[in-house]
Amino acid sequence: MARDVRTTAADLLTVRQVLDELGGISRRTFYRWRELRLAPACIRLPNGELRVRRDVLNDWLADRAEGAAS
Repeated sequence: MARDVRTTAADLLTVRQVLDELGGISRRTFYRWRELRLAPACIRLPNGELRVRRDVLNDWLADRAEGAAS
């Protein structure tokens, strides 16, 4: 399914916002997950900062729900 590439700033979460939504995991844990390719897909902005699309985070969480169909 193709995604609509138009994204508003409100649809993009900072790393801090993602950490807070995940129950306050550490920044180190998040970046370790990125190294292991376990974190949700991120967008790297021209200034080097990362953002995560709200829908990508929601899908990532749904995929990890216990009892989720594989």
